[in-house]
Amino acid sequence: MSKFVFTPNNANEMKDSYDAIIVGSGGTGLTAALQAHELGLSVVVFEKNKTLGGNTNRASSGMNASETFVQLDEGVIDNKQDFYEETLKGGGLLNDRPMLQFFVDHSALAIDWLMKHGIELTDLTITGGMSKKRAHRPASMAPVGNYLVTGLLKKISEEKIPVFNESKVVELIRDNENKVQGVKIKTDHGEKTVAANSILLATGGFGASKALIKKYRPDLVDYKTTNQPGATGDGLKLAENVDAQLMQMDFVQVHPTAQTDGDHVFLIGEGVRGEGAILINKAGKRFINELATRKVVSNAITSLNEDGAYLVFDQGVRDHFKAIEFYAHIGLVETGQTVSELAQKIDVDAKNLEQTIKSWNEAVDQKADAEYGRTTGMERKLENAPYYAIHIHPAIHYTMGGIHILPDTRVLDGNGNVICGLYAAGEVAGGLHGNNRIGGNSIAETVIFGRQAGIEMAKNNH
Repeated sequence: MSKFVFTPNNANEMKDSYDAIIVGSGGTGLTAALQAHELGLSVVVFEKNKTLGGNTNRASSGMNASETFVQLDEGVIDNKQDFYEETLKGGGLLNDRPMLQFFVDHSALAIDWLMKHGIELTDLTITGGMSKKRAHRPASMAPVGNYLVTGLLKKISEEKIPVFNESKVVELIRDNENKVQGVKIKTDHGEKTVAANSILLATGGFGASKALIKKYRPDLVDYKTTNQPGATGDGLKLAENVDAQLMQMDFVQVHPTAQTDGDHVFLIGEGVRGEGAILINKAGKRFINELATRKVVSNAITSLNEDGAYLVFDQGVRDHFKAIEFYAHIGLVETGQTVSELAQKIDVDAKNLEQTIKSWNEAVDQKADAEYGRTTGMERKLENAPYYAIHIHPAIHYTMGGIHILPDTRVLDGNGNVICGLYAAGEVAGGLHGNNRIGGNSIAETVIFGRQAGIEMAKNNH
């Protein structure tokens, strides 16, 4: 079967007005566009980059949801309240609780909605901070992000929803009553004003903006980032210029496992640990519960002061996390036919590493990690050669803060009043995650709140 390739529209096809404008073509924007279109709106998507999909393209682990049919099919009995409580705890109890409640209440529905559109997430894995397998992914175990973007673009192509790349929204336009009613676009053909009743900011976060990281988290300014270069906080600036309120802007997540040795940073998905990988230090020993929250694991790696750490796994783990094939293809993976050979390759003490893996395998057998209290991602021992390692460092990954919104995605100003005609969803919006995002919750956020934005914009146009 030939690979699906989406062709964006030409700038000369751009109309002067639409019912709804979506700014950004990541998971949030594409979901919203499809949902709003299905509710009868004329919709357009504007993307400043040449490539569509934004940071969603880089997501690898899965999409969290609870009480799904997929979970029941795999014998995982889950409930929304646990999902809520674990996400709240993971976010330092600083999450916007009505948003979080909306999120968990609509997660299973979002999985069903994707299924209805031929985007089937029928395999499960687990991420840090979760007690159950909630991260839904394709049956092929392929990285979830690109699979989602490709599936959504395929539907958008079928529905003939216009998508313009290299079209940067530079200004939101308001009428005399301060209702947002259009945008100013900059393209290679010059500037153009496009009118709409509803405008959704789905522009992602600011993890690739040195200026904004320096402003809000100067302590992280020297960290590398897993973000695509376009994640520069443009939507935040657009929103601020129409008096929207920003919240929790200093909550920036550092992901514990990124490969940062070269010019390009590669995120090593949390699902590698979810499928059974362990982290070791230069002595060849474990030093943390690998599936604690990202904040805790990142801090533990940084505290080693040893130029990062190593993620160690075997062929069994590799068979259950297909993104490893990509990591290996681009040269990020060291290989040893024995544990001792792997230790030599990565310059750690072989006896220690052998003992570490022996102890870990005993913990898996006993379903009890006496050393570090790990309780998840313990379904298989590390005993199937070859053995593998990836050198990792923490890197800036996600910005939890952003535009202050209601759970229905309407944007608030500094006085708590709704800014008519303006919506925001996905990473550009703040509040859902508190001070630390749980792995698998960002893809869920894009679909849950992307859908809600589509529904709200349809309500605004009727």
